Amino acid sequence: MNIKNTCSLLARWGKTYKSLAGAMLLAVSAQGLLSSCDDFLTIKPQNEIVLENFWTEEADVNSVLFSCYAKLASTDCMKRMIVWGESRSDNMVVGTGATDDLIQIFKENILETNAYTNWQSFYEAINRCNTVLHYAPEVNAIDPNFTDAELRATVAEVTMLRSLCYFYLIRTFRDVPYITEPSLDDTQNYQVPATPFDEVLDKLIADMEAVKDDAVRSYGEDSPENKYRITRWACYALLADLYLWKGEWQQCIDYCDLIINEKIAEHEKGYSENPTVWPVFLFDGYPLISETGASSNYAGEAYDRIFGDGGSFESIFELYCNTTSGTQKAGGENNAVSDFYGSSQQRNGQIGAASFIYDGVFDGGNNKYFVKTDNRYLEYMFSSNNKAYISKYVYRSISFNTTTTTGAAPRVDASVRSSADANWIIYRLTDVMLMRAEAEIEMAGDVEAGATLTDEQQQHYRNAFGTILAVWKRANNKRTSTSDLLRFDDYGNSRTNMENLLLEERQRELLFEGKRWFDLVRFSRRENDNTRLVQKVTPKFQENASVIRIKLATQDALYWPYNREELKQNPYLVQNPAYETDNTEQNF
Repeated sequence: MNIKNTCSLLARWGKTYKSLAGAMLLAVSAQGLLSSCDDFLTIKPQNEIVLENFWTEEADVNSVLFSCYAKLASTDCMKRMIVWGESRSDNMVVGTGATDDLIQIFKENILETNAYTNWQSFYEAINRCNTVLHYAPEVNAIDPNFTDAELRATVAEVTMLRSLCYFYLIRTFRDVPYITEPSLDDTQNYQVPATPFDEVLDKLIADMEAVKDDAVRSYGEDSPENKYRITRWACYALLADLYLWKGEWQQCIDYCDLIINEKIAEHEKGYSENPTVWPVFLFDGYPLISETGASSNYAGEAYDRIFGDGGSFESIFELYCNTTSGTQKAGGENNAVSDFYGSSQQRNGQIGAASFIYDGVFDGGNNKYFVKTDNRYLEYMFSSNNKAYISKYVYRSISFNTTTTTGAAPRVDASVRSSADANWIIYRLTDVMLMRAEAEIEMAGDVEAGATLTDEQQQHYRNAFGTILAVWKRANNKRTSTSDLLRFDDYGNSRTNMENLLLEERQRELLFEGKRWFDLVRFSRRENDNTRLVQKVTPKFQENASVIRIKLATQDALYWPYNREELKQNPYLVQNPAYETDNTEQNF
């Protein structure tokens, strides 16, 4: 591939859409879905488009390929990544100035008319991917500059993006229409039944296994595209996640190890070339960015690089967001973060942090999530008017003294973003590490109450604990010392204890990154039991907790209802039983 700098590629989007208009009209359904596209897209009237004149060269393929990224990075998609993956969990509560749709979600009063039951933006992204997959082979046949290797890499890249979209959809709605052909004209029928969750999951795994080794390993040393575009390592991360949901533990571990070993090699190279300024250190063998640097008492280094700057050493794949002068968008503005979490204009976003996650760390309370030395507590949240709000992604940089372990919280010096340019992270190294730990725990199998663990089971638990401990140590500035706050003997006597430790560390590390509800759903599916999810989620409800407990008791309730308009347009869709009422219209 003739790979250019990511920023220049992204900046091209706004300049190429006049010639890209035909592709965009093909890349969405015939029902006028382009009305919700970002405002930097310029679409020609349909009568000015000559299809045969568009799909003729590699540049045409790349233009539509980049539009797939643009759609995923759109406000509509990213807001749903947050709401679907996080809002119903124990992490979040309603914030300041929330819309009624958000308020109802936080009350667990989700109706088929709620705007967040609308999946249109994800199917637009899927259709763009399908369009590339349909036309790219034809371009390969007529453009000698678009080589077979480049075609395979493009197919891998777009297949990963499409699979990621479907993965979001099945985790949210369970059974969804699975479509792999683009909408090219009005003769195609997209009124199809929903495909069951497990069948879609198997299709995604098969698709990814078929293309993973064709994906680009690197777009060039130190290229930002290695973080902002799909690489082989991003494919491995998605596969590890898919296998985790399927319950095939060794496959999950194998793909995690490929990523971890690559990061270890990258760390060794970086340290050998720049030992005095290299920010990565080994935490029990895992290379992670240190919070405090080599010899500082001030934390914030890891936060600044991962969430402030973006595209860090630990990043595997993130959606690029940026703003340029004037109205032109480069990677698109991250209005999801600025609206939901806050901005320099309004630090208090529409979504807040659950008070029991924030309260009681430094004021003598009983916070079971964070200890005083955990930097993530001060980096991810702040308090205003006796409410806890989210600062992750909102802060561009942060610094505070880590020597305060008694008394009041240390003074936090933080700068808030002046523009909505926070990248949105899909996969990063600690997420992969914790996937691996979860698979190790589950590999130990069922252990009867009171039974003695076998040596093999103990080893799986120790492997998992060591990985979890490495993540915890980085956050608590324990690079060289052992931990007296997180001890194996407190957890390693049962699978339930180990699973709860894993869930707690994923919650602390990945707080507000659109992961928590999906984590709880995954465990509930695995156990065919919602008890653990209900126990963790209901404490955030100050009213009607008993009603919520009953409502969330069934497996159906873990998923969202189909939107009413989708039910009208597709008679083959049958509403989720958890949301059927006397007023539900099934036959329109």
